[in-house]
Amino acid sequence: MAHAVDVLTSERPVQRQGRIKTTGYAAHSSTSSLQPFSFERRKPRPQDVQIDILYCGVCHSDLHTARNEWTNTTYPVVPGHEIIGRVVKTGAQVRRFKEGDLAAVGCMVDSDRTCASCQAGLEQFCESVPTFTYNSEDKHLGGMTYGGYSKTIVVDEAFVLRPPANLDLAGAAPLLCAGITTYSPLRRWKVQKGQKVGIVGLGGLGHMGVKLANAFGAHVALFTTSAHKTADAKRLGAHEVVVSKDPVQMEKHLNSFDFILDTVSAQHDINSYLNLLKRDGTLVLVGAPEKPLPLAASSIILPRRQLAGSLIGGLAETQEMLDFCGQHGITADIEIIPIQKINEAYERMLRSDVKYRFVIDMASLK
Repeated sequence: MAHAVDVLTSERPVQRQGRIKTTGYAAHSSTSSLQPFSFERRKPRPQDVQIDILYCGVCHSDLHTARNEWTNTTYPVVPGHEIIGRVVKTGAQVRRFKEGDLAAVGCMVDSDRTCASCQAGLEQFCESVPTFTYNSEDKHLGGMTYGGYSKTIVVDEAFVLRPPANLDLAGAAPLLCAGITTYSPLRRWKVQKGQKVGIVGLGGLGHMGVKLANAFGAHVALFTTSAHKTADAKRLGAHEVVVSKDPVQMEKHLNSFDFILDTVSAQHDINSYLNLLKRDGTLVLVGAPEKPLPLAASSIILPRRQLAGSLIGGLAETQEMLDFCGQHGITADIEIIPIQKINEAYERMLRSDVKYRFVIDMASLK
């Protein structure tokens, strides 16, 4: 794994006419590959922080958006919302960061800050819709926001986070999405020592769920369709592994789980997992299958079980997650790639050929 970068980049983007000219990688259509792309960021306002990007994680959402699989992409699109970098400029009103500090940016760069959700610290549920890090309306320059597959980014200080200095920076990048997506429901449903917790799927989200649930003190069981993942799941912190295709193994765990986190985005039978919950147990979906999942009402009615969903976390919770990971030495298991291999990485993601997240070393972007 890469180690923290101790010097500022020597190739700063050029500032012109109140804007910053920079470069990144963008998709220009749903069928085109990502290619080098020149564009502009806003010049930092008094409350803004400019960050030169060191590492950017590759999320499956990036691929969905680049290929317009959610039918909401505006092209060109520069993906990337798992950003770790170093501050190179701060506005006059910025108080929490100074030049040279490490900084992080996740899935959001703004919200209305006035609605009930924002006031509750749940900016991810902003009732005016958050401004996402990419493919969102850019209220400052017009057009759309551009993400972390780029050299530099300018973000309001309120939406900039502080990564723990003791963590490997590349490994910390996926915490900004995969980490908070799995941490938030574990925290919300008060997972704790003495509980039995299941994690469904061992991918980019699932491997973080295993690590975090273990750190919360729970007894962790990993559900997988692939028996060969057993050793890796235990290395990551699972206490036991259940092959979900084996009805004998599944039946052994009926009515025994306090909480199950389902990270799978493919079609699967959620009733088989609901039946593993105790009375008043909860199954939370963080994976989003393309088609609706059939639900047998008896799976939740008779034992008063709960089926819920969860997104990312708000700003305070995301910082809390980063601090928790710093305290417990938790990072994602990653493979570092140069930006020039991003299209190959997308194809490998589709084949599940990564353990467990790609991270782009942005020094490769010339």
